[in-house]
Amino acid sequence: MNFESIKQRFGIIGDSAALDSAIGIALQVAKTDLSVLVTGESGVGKEFIPQIIHYNSPRKHNVYLSINCGAIPEGTIDSELFGHEKGAFTGANEMRKGYFEEADGGTLFLDEVAELPLSTQVRLLRVLQTGEFMKVGSSKIQKTNVRVVAATNIDLRRAIESGRFREDLYFRLNTVPIRMPALRDRKEDIHKLFRKFALDFANKYMMPAIRLTADAVEKLEAYGWPGNVRELKSVAERISVMETDRIIESRTLEKYLQNDLNTSLPALAGSAAADYMSDRDIIFKMIMQLKQDIEALKSRMDALGQGAPAAGKFIPQHSNLNVESSDAAEVHAYEPEAVEEQPVQEVWHHAEPVEEEDQNLSINDKKSELIVRALEKHHGNRKEAAAELGISERTLYRKIKDLGL
Repeated sequence: MNFESIKQRFGIIGDSAALDSAIGIALQVAKTDLSVLVTGESGVGKEFIPQIIHYNSPRKHNVYLSINCGAIPEGTIDSELFGHEKGAFTGANEMRKGYFEEADGGTLFLDEVAELPLSTQVRLLRVLQTGEFMKVGSSKIQKTNVRVVAATNIDLRRAIESGRFREDLYFRLNTVPIRMPALRDRKEDIHKLFRKFALDFANKYMMPAIRLTADAVEKLEAYGWPGNVRELKSVAERISVMETDRIIESRTLEKYLQNDLNTSLPALAGSAAADYMSDRDIIFKMIMQLKQDIEALKSRMDALGQGAPAAGKFIPQHSNLNVESSDAAEVHAYEPEAVEEQPVQEVWHHAEPVEEEDQNLSINDKKSELIVRALEKHHGNRKEAAAELGISERTLYRKIKDLGL
């Protein structure tokens, strides 16, 4: 089966050398039972690789299961993967088969494998090496014949160094490594993908498809796309719905790119290391968000004819801001009437006391504020908030618990 038929079957758009290389390796190992580890940033389409492997393998007529390890609570992950006996724990009212038993003879895709607890990693290593496992609450050894393809956007070497991932499991999973390229490394594919998404949304919403001018295409390809294909699809949908003009110029496209929190942080959002959410990264994101708030509020004040203080001398009080979703791409201050009734100095505060207060804030305060802002922006949706922060759902749950939010 050639590359074009593979791409057509799985809905893959693009002709970049890096993409073709990943597909080629997948086809080459499909007829074997070797374990495969797919790596790449969030949103690059890693889920296509295990599907290509399974449906071009001798196992194609058997079960294919895709499991998001980061979305399963730590307390139930062993039961989900390996099953449990009746009465094994509170609520185990009947015996249950796990994914390894259900997928016997087929393929199991373990997405976000780095999120597995260490105890579960031990169980996974055993089943990969011997094909043996035990249900939770059982002492009976069972056999399974499952092809495992794992994926992660985490730097597993760093996870090993920090004690979060077993080195022996890494080497067992990484028998055949496949790296999915970031969208910014596939510039020749960006416009093709955008056109495909624009047509899809035109059909979905029953409207003419949007088209980009030449300068808009240049801007599209020059953007860093920290959210990769997922972000590109989101931008295409937002423009399709929000813009009445079907010809999109550069200045219109820019509205949907420049206010993204991650726009100025491609290295952070795209890096697997961002999942660790270092203190330095937290502070950097806070600074960038604050800068955007200042510029947006300054523009609004200028438009109202009140004149805003220079961004370098004044810092806005965030309690007076209503930060909308990135779809709106706008930060609102007071309405004109409120500004006329209330002196400007009550909206603005001198930088010196604010900076002094900031110096007294702990790193945990900054983490808490960033997490709360992300949750408010996405109306409490933890999956979307985690994506905004560049971490997994499980990591977000853990930080919410650790910070007492």
